[in-house]
Amino acid sequence: MSEPLIHTSPLPAVEIPDVALTSYCFEHAAERADQPALVDGPTGRTLTYGQLEEQVRRFAGGLAARGFGPGDTLALLSPNIPEYAVVFHGVALAGGAITTINPTYTAKEMAHQIKDAKPRFMVTIGMFLETAQQASADTTVEEVFVLGGTEDGDLRGAHDAAELFGEPLAEQVPVGRDDVVALPYSSGTTGLSKGVMLTHGNLVANIAQVIDAGKLSDDESFVAVLPFFHIYGMQVLMNAGLRAGATVITMPRFDLEMYLRLNAEHGCTRAYVAPPIVVALAKHPLVDQYDLGSMGYVMSGAAPLSAETGELAATRLGCEVVQGYGMTEMSPVSHMTVPGDYKPGSVGVTVPGTECMIVDPASGDSLGTDAEGELWVRGPQVMKGYLGRPEDSDATRDAQGWLHTGDIARIDDTGHVYIVDRLKELIKYKGFQVPPAELESVLLTHDEITDAAVVGTPDEEAGEIPVGFVVLKPGSTLSADEVKAYVAAEVATYKRLGHVVVVDEIPKSASGKILRRVLRDQVPA
Repeated sequence: MSEPLIHTSPLPAVEIPDVALTSYCFEHAAERADQPALVDGPTGRTLTYGQLEEQVRRFAGGLAARGFGPGDTLALLSPNIPEYAVVFHGVALAGGAITTINPTYTAKEMAHQIKDAKPRFMVTIGMFLETAQQASADTTVEEVFVLGGTEDGDLRGAHDAAELFGEPLAEQVPVGRDDVVALPYSSGTTGLSKGVMLTHGNLVANIAQVIDAGKLSDDESFVAVLPFFHIYGMQVLMNAGLRAGATVITMPRFDLEMYLRLNAEHGCTRAYVAPPIVVALAKHPLVDQYDLGSMGYVMSGAAPLSAETGELAATRLGCEVVQGYGMTEMSPVSHMTVPGDYKPGSVGVTVPGTECMIVDPASGDSLGTDAEGELWVRGPQVMKGYLGRPEDSDATRDAQGWLHTGDIARIDDTGHVYIVDRLKELIKYKGFQVPPAELESVLLTHDEITDAAVVGTPDEEAGEIPVGFVVLKPGSTLSADEVKAYVAAEVATYKRLGHVVVVDEIPKSASGKILRRVLRDQVPA
């Protein structure tokens, strides 16, 4: 058997220290004590680096006083607010792990994550308290804490999160680089969501890689509109931003007018976004009303961006609009465009200290430049595995440490990588993962649906939208709108079906696998 053809990063190696995550992110906090670290976009409320570190230490101290430490997990259900970083790093400093929950989930979806991750405590905000309590009922959650109280002052049996702030914890509770610190949930290359075990070593490595490749410095600012519960927001915006000493302006939900206004008011130098925001920056008339002249670099990730849309936005803004690539399982970045090294349609080059292979899915051979195959990645940012799912872990990350991404890519002779297709079935709606298997299972619970399949179809604004194909019981008069409404009642907003097509049968292979490529050809225009 021939030696595998491994493509290494064209970038110089970067030092990755063997330290705990919070120690790394706050290493220079004292010298930046008076600089703004986090600004609440809607109100302007600001936490300086000094205030942020103090609150993190107090939150960690309060957790430690309750016996929370290594081996324990806390669930965080919140939009982007400055306190997100306080809770996240307080847990990390106390030696625990944090599982971040999508606030748009239904109570049922949250309950799946909570039962799997087994957190001791849950922290949320007043708006989500009722859902948090429903989701955490009859689980390992001992107490629910509320940041900022509730509108009517009634905590409904929960606790004020102020109770969790105690005597400042002076030192990091001892942890190893292989200890899990973050447990975001991802569907991986297929199937239902799984807890991705990311270690202190994983997150520190990727922060170092991202800052180095992206040339992020302490005189920069950007609006954090991508959610911190998602690995892109958590790592690239929150953690890398704090390590670099940047100013991070938080937005609890996307509103284009507010997003543009905050970028203009704060003279933001960068934007980390998903493709739908790039579409708005390229085409929306509101953009012309705001001065975005400070913007020097726009990075799009979480879903594919067409080269044409990127070029339109770049021309309008007068700066580079580029792409990066990653997965939750890679903490998340494996490829990104270095400022000044943009190639249309490329997701950039392999980040420092990382290797990749282009593997022929049929033969298993590793391929050279300009050949298309599955992208495999190996590096210090690759996950420890999926929580409690050794078989899924082994199927995604092999014995040699290669993460099989499920995406078809090619690499050119300068090391730039292009994602051209994907093996995996995951649908990406506005950067959020929509597993077809989950929607199919919901459809099949309807009494009048005998078979079902879900595929993604390209959409300029959303990236992709889910389309359901259903086979109805004989004599059923169930309409497409009724099917859509049935699914909508069961899932988060972004997982709702955009279209429903009634068919006589679902095409399948001899082994029973759904032939999704056949269905994609049947999606109505």
